[in-house]
Amino acid sequence: MNINPFDFLKNAQKIQEQMSGFQEKLEVITATGSSGGSMVEIDLNGKLEVTAVRIAPQAIEGGDIEMLQDLIMAAFTDGMTKVREEISSQVGAMTGGLNMSGFPGVM
Repeated sequence: MNINPFDFLKNAQKIQEQMSGFQEKLEVITATGSSGGSMVEIDLNGKLEVTAVRIAPQAIEGGDIEMLQDLIMAAFTDGMTKVREEISSQVGAMTGGLNMSGFPGVM
């Protein structure tokens, strides 16, 4: 497949402009990770910042700290995965499915 280099550069510039605007949208993207049947829930934004943590009382009954630590880690990982999937989906829509994983700021 032959690609006209001028068209490629034109499209690359358009994508770069869209990506710059997308950085601002990252704070608006949110996801909730959960574990232990929603005993632990963690909200994250598109910048992978934790915005809220909810721990059900039964998660700390019995004093099993190691279990609670595992639940927190699993909920965070779940939330992070959901945020990354949403970002990938939105980036894919902007780029027409081009793989942008090598560009700065793209996951």
